[in-house]
Amino acid sequence: MTLLDRFRLNDRIALVTGASSGIGRATALALADAGAHVVLAARTREKLDEVARAIGARALVVPTDVTKPAELDALVARTLEAHGRIDVLVNVAGGTPPTIALAVSDEDMAAAFQFNVTSAFHLARVCAPHLAKNAGSIVSISSAMSHRVDSGFVAYGAAKAALDHMTRLLAHEWAPKIRVNAIAVGATRTEALAFVTAMPGVEEGMVAKTPMGRLGEPEDIALAALYLASPASAWVTGQILAVDGGAPTSVWPFPIPSGL
Repeated sequence: MTLLDRFRLNDRIALVTGASSGIGRATALALADAGAHVVLAARTREKLDEVARAIGARALVVPTDVTKPAELDALVARTLEAHGRIDVLVNVAGGTPPTIALAVSDEDMAAAFQFNVTSAFHLARVCAPHLAKNAGSIVSISSAMSHRVDSGFVAYGAAKAALDHMTRLLAHEWAPKIRVNAIAVGATRTEALAFVTAMPGVEEGMVAKTPMGRLGEPEDIALAALYLASPASAWVTGQILAVDGGAPTSVWPFPIPSGL
């Protein structure tokens, strides 16, 4: 085996949430390129079917709303029915729109944690007995906003910070049988960011704050996820890998008044 062979996932079973677009789509394609059978989970079947066509016979589509525990359980059951094992879990689904703290209700905060943290924990917990059988790996998509500050991100940033520390705690508790890591993603060209970068001058301002001189592409994140999912990172667990173009601070282009 060569060193590059350690990036292969031949015949491993990888479950990816948020797989219909953006980072999730790119990650699913990367894992498939590395030889994995990929279970694609998101809410929209039509988009999942398009990703499945790009992958081919090693793709399985399971429409899933990650905020509904029963659907997460059904996703795991369908994966086991089809493949009999789970080797990799990638939690991509998540997100919360910018909202000033004074406008965030208790229900909004709970929803942010449900979408970004609880759903990822639920899947990790249900998958863990199966991942432990085959030196499995969990990778969660977090955000640079988990450790940076800016107005309007109290719900999203707090949820992603919780996801980061959950990653460290699970890594400690489940070592050495399961590796658990996360990626703190910077500003990346996805559908969610497109409405911002389409505004005149906005992208240029964001790029100016990014030392690498460009925004991220979904493939930049997917390659990091492949590393953390594969045996190439066999001695890496409990880590939050920053993939953010080297930006030292928030690159969010709009100052948001606090309302005070």
